[in-house]
Amino acid sequence: MNDYYVYITTNPGKTVLYTGVTNDLRRRLFEHFQNRGKKTSFAGRYYCYKLVYFEQFSDINEAIAREKEIKSLTRKKKEKLIADKNPNWNFYTF
Repeated sequence: MNDYYVYITTNPGKTVLYTGVTNDLRRRLFEHFQNRGKKTSFAGRYYCYKLVYFEQFSDINEAIAREKEIKSLTRKKKEKLIADKNPNWNFYTF
């Protein structure tokens, strides 16, 4: 059985949010870190490599549906989603 993750990263100043889905959260965060400052991707362009939120799924279709749902939320609703689980917006590390 595989695990899938929907996650939200932010930049060090916590001014930009990026939502994604992956089957390997540690690897994906490393990729975001490696791509910081690169103009070829949104997360890279805005230095979104700090993990502030994630959800775990066993079904990829559920994870993709949840990613789309989160992406459709307003900034304010995303902030509430993060704050409900991570009130201080601490950066998760692995």
